[in-house]
Amino acid sequence: MSSILSALLGLTLMLPRVQALTCQAGTWEAVKETSELPLSWTANEESCMDGWGCQDSLMLIENGPQVFLVLIKGCTQKEDHEALVTQHRKGPGLSVVSYTHVCRHKNLCNDLSTSLPVWTLPTSAVPGSVRCPVCFAEEGCKSTTELTCPVGHTHCYNGILQLRGVGILTDLKVQGCMSQAACNLLNETREIGALSVNEKCDSVARLTCQKGVMLQMKENLAQNPLPWNTFSTVTCDLNEVCQETLLLIDVGPKSLMVGSKGCSKTETQNSKTISIHSEPPGVLVASYAHFCSSNGCNRATNSSVLLNSLPLPAAPAPGGLQCPACVQFGAYCANSVNVMCPPGTTHCYNNYLNLKGGGLSAIFSIEGCMAQPSSSLLNHTKNIGQFIVSEGPENEDNEDNYRINGAVPVRCLAWVLGLGLSLTLWCGITSPLTPFTHDFSPLLIP
Repeated sequence: MSSILSALLGLTLMLPRVQALTCQAGTWEAVKETSELPLSWTANEESCMDGWGCQDSLMLIENGPQVFLVLIKGCTQKEDHEALVTQHRKGPGLSVVSYTHVCRHKNLCNDLSTSLPVWTLPTSAVPGSVRCPVCFAEEGCKSTTELTCPVGHTHCYNGILQLRGVGILTDLKVQGCMSQAACNLLNETREIGALSVNEKCDSVARLTCQKGVMLQMKENLAQNPLPWNTFSTVTCDLNEVCQETLLLIDVGPKSLMVGSKGCSKTETQNSKTISIHSEPPGVLVASYAHFCSSNGCNRATNSSVLLNSLPLPAAPAPGGLQCPACVQFGAYCANSVNVMCPPGTTHCYNNYLNLKGGGLSAIFSIEGCMAQPSSSLLNHTKNIGQFIVSEGPENEDNEDNYRINGAVPVRCLAWVLGLGLSLTLWCGITSPLTPFTHDFSPLLIP
């Protein structure tokens, strides 16, 4: 028995060790004019695990004036196969062709460097009578070009291709001419080498949007951008779009920044609005509201989307008016500081702001300098993006009750960023005689 084991061990030791390969690696997506083809590229390199091979995966879609190309190169566990060109849908009209190859015979064997294997000059076609919009876009086809379809192409394709792979996370809007009314651009293909593809043609498909709340109170938020990253998403209801809303209130010594990302029901499908509701001298109130209708389009990463449009602050110069300045939770300021107002201000503002919507419900007290004898910092604005806002009490009964009791309930509802959770905080009761403090660090973006 020992001799047999020794022989087997010797045989094992004599087996050649599989060498780890070095492969070309990289991803590329591009929309190009048809006249720019053929295309060429260069790739990086990566070392593979033992036994893995090298692969090329290339897909090219043509809709007439434009082509969309997606390329994935790298290591793979799939079995070797010779270079394979597949015509998933033949033109004229929308056409789809792919190239796949897996090899292990030498380093850098996945050496495809040009689109020539999948590209031939389109043949001239007799125009028909149907015109269709043609488009490739990730953000939605906002301004499309119409093309007269070839004879036999009597339907307009309007769909979304979901492309997933290493380094690829794309929802591509596709429009063009088709010979039949079908949501089957790829002829049931679901995998092209290292690329997974899925097709949706529902004109009222549910969007996936970034979701989260930002809330910060500190100095100089009108000058220093805040990060606005979110790590969770939400699937919207039918007919909802993505939204992101920022509200900035700067009283001088302190600033408040409130932000919301999520879904919205609105008739405004695609818009960006920056508003300055109250401007210096005195309290600054400004907002940013963005509605958009493609997956993940509410992707602003910091508050610069608002700050870049604000007027530059003037050099500080004291005037003749002194006012308390404050912004904090609750309907009364318990920690006001007196400031010398800048020239041009004539009045002191003292009120509170009710804010609801976008995952928040809260009351903020505001004091500061004003240039006009107005009771409204917001110029009577009721809607700011996803926020519903009002100044002062929501009704007179509530106001009387608050002032008689000297206390105001504050409810703050917010998503905890990064955890995908929903957290409701009852902020408690504030009193004009008792400073109110609460640790909101779980809600804040660092």
